[in-house]
This record gives sequence, structure tokens and C-alpha cells, in this order.
Amino acid sequence: MKHQEVELLALGAGPSNLALAVALEELAPELATRTLIIEQHENVAWHRGMLLPWTQSQVSFLKDLVTLRNPQSRFSFVNHLHSVGRLTEFVNLGSFTPYRMEISNYLLWVAESLAQVRIEYGRRCVAVEPVLSGDGQVERWIARLADGSTIGCRTLVVGAGRDPHIPEVFETLPRERIIHSTEFSQKVAGLDHAAPHRVAVIGGAQSAAEMLWATHQGMPNAECTMIMRSIGLNGYESSKFTNELFYASFVDKFYESRPEARRQLLNEMHRTNYAGLSPGMLENLYRQIYLERLTGQERIRMITMAEISQARIEGDEIVLTLKDKKSGRHDELPCDVLLLGTGFDRRMPSLIRDLATKAGLGEIGVDRVYKLALPAGSSAACYLQGVNEDTHGIADSLLSTLANRAEEIVGDIQESQATAELLSPFALPVAS
Repeated sequence: MKHQEVELLALGAGPSNLALAVALEELAPELATRTLIIEQHENVAWHRGMLLPWTQSQVSFLKDLVTLRNPQSRFSFVNHLHSVGRLTEFVNLGSFTPYRMEISNYLLWVAESLAQVRIEYGRRCVAVEPVLSGDGQVERWIARLADGSTIGCRTLVVGAGRDPHIPEVFETLPRERIIHSTEFSQKVAGLDHAAPHRVAVIGGAQSAAEMLWATHQGMPNAECTMIMRSIGLNGYESSKFTNELFYASFVDKFYESRPEARRQLLNEMHRTNYAGLSPGMLENLYRQIYLERLTGQERIRMITMAEISQARIEGDEIVLTLKDKKSGRHDELPCDVLLLGTGFDRRMPSLIRDLATKAGLGEIGVDRVYKLALPAGSSAACYLQGVNEDTHGIADSLLSTLANRAEEIVGDIQESQATAELLSPFALPVAS
């Protein structure tokens, strides 16, 4: 078994940790040389499971990994376009929102442009264990990888994203019969696209709609049914007033708010990201349904205000039992393919929960600079990225605050190291 030691270990080479890597190289180059990012996949990609060629980001290209922190950085999205010879074409497109593929290409370019921070691919972390002192303080971390190797560090940054949410009603189904949005592109590619599949899409937000549209367009003989609990599809709430709640400066206001105010803010902002569709997708779906009704060749159906009370395998098909919330009536829907646009588990990821339990934490809490609350006197540190909506606001899992958050984390690490050096007995003058 192979073991290595680093000062800072970051789990996941997604936007959060790439923004951190850029901030390290620009603000703390000496620490950057002692930093390692590990990524379970063989490359960097954004929204890997939903990286469809026609999908667009809902966020301005200026909210890249660095521009809102350092507009002069060589790691900006604009410099990426210039480097690959596509800046003029993007400017001519006249859009603030790049295609998802362009963002993914940008992230890969950043990863390949790093000069000091190392990234190792194909390395999946299965557990993180704290190294405890006799008093229960956390001194270091040991990350255990799927290949049996280990990595030790003093500072850990977790930016691997949330766990997919698989509703309990589907737990009895074989996992291979379920396709969550995070794995859509890979798993759908293995299906016979010419077969007359009966496809059920669960959910009423952007990911569910994109899977519905991609399946309908890519499988010309498929019948596609979208099932949702709401009364129908809605557009994103995207007014300029609402978007001010995605400013990095709003994080302070949210963090300092009372719990009931935080809950209200999160509930009211749900449609800005989780419960809405882009205008283009809404238009495409409505026009397609209209044309199919006009021609009498209907392949898209929407079932609204429905709860799935049961799901079972019967023969070779999946049978869903649907409860109509208006009438209370139960109906059965047989299908061949089940696509889940059900989002992510709102709890902390299982890896973090396990880490916290082993560290003896009664609950998981983070401070304003995203640092996990460890036992007093711990010399190790752990920062959590992208999983702090309850304390830092809805923008925490999005691109909007990446650049500023990375700066705050790097600044806190530098401050902690400076404090540790001052308190070190070696820093004290020797008595004569």
C-alpha cells in the first residue's frame, strides 16, 4: 500500500477546488506547492452526467473561478477563450451565459494550466479518518482511497459535491434500473435508442426537463412521461433584485441572520435554482407538446400533482403507483426506463458525516470561513465547500461565490499557520 504526505489535500477537482487551486497559486504559492487535489474520474468535467451539447449555464461567464476576486488573473474565462482562439466568436454570440460544454472546457483548461498545485486523477476517496491526540484533538487526517493507498495531511478541503437523492419509494428497485441525472449521459448511451422505450421522468425542474427533452429527441420511438408533484412547470425566478442575493457580499448577511430568516430566504429562493426551468427549455417543451397534439402523434405526456406511492418490478417492467393529489385516485404506470431528476440529498455527504463521527463531533457545523468546528486545540483543519446552504445561502452550491470563497479559505489557512508559528516554542526567544 502506497502512502504520501501533503500539507493540504482537496477532495474533488470540480469548480470549488479548482477555484481554491487558482487562489493558492496567486495568493499563497508556497502552500500551493504542498497541495494535492485528487479526482475520482480520469479528467475534469462540469455536470458530467448532464453534459449535453445544447445545455447552457444559467450564470454569467464573469462568475468564473477568479474574475470577481481578481479580474486581471490569467485563469479567467475570457483568457481561456482567447487562449483557444474562440474569444471573437463568443463575443459575437452576444450572450452572458456560455454553453455548459464551454464551462466544462474552461475548467479542464484551468486544471491543465496550474503550475504548482498537483492534480491526480482516477483516485477515489472512500473514507477520511482523523488522527486523534490523547485528549481527542484532531492532529491530522488520513484519506483512504479505493486502490488501498492513503494520503496524510493537516489541512483537508472537501469539495466533492452532495450525494444524489434517490427517494425512498425507489429503494426496492434494482439500482441498475434507475438513472439519476448525475449519470444520465453515460447510462443512456448504453440503451437501444431505436427501441420503443416507455420512459418515466421524475421531477419538474431543469434537470428533469433536460433528460425528458434529450430522451425525446434522441429516441424517436420512445414514449416519455414526466411526473411531478407541482401543478406544472415554472420558469426560473431571475430578476435583478433576486440575483443580488447571489452576491458574495450577501453571504455575511445570510450567515448573521436568525434561523427562521434563513429558512424563509432558502424557501423563497427555491425557484431561482431548484424548482424552475430556463425560458428556452419551457418554450421548446410547450411547442413540442403543442405540435404533437396538432398532429395526433403524442410522445410526451405530463402528469402533474401526483405522488408516487409505490414502485415495483413486475416481470421485466417497472410499475409505478401514482396517487392523484386532486382526486385521491391511484393509477398504475408501467415503464421500461426510470429517469430521476430528484436532485441531491440535503444532508451533509456521507463521507463528511462519517468523518465527523470518527472525530467525535456531536453535530456538523462550520464557521463563516467554511471551517468545520473541531474539538478545541485541534491542529488540523477541514473546510467544506458547496454543502453549506443552510448557513451560507443558496449560492453556496453554485458558481456565484466560488472566487471569493476560495480567497476566504486561503486567507484563513494563512492566518492559522501564522498563528501556529507564533505559538510554536521554537519561535520564542531563548533565555540567557
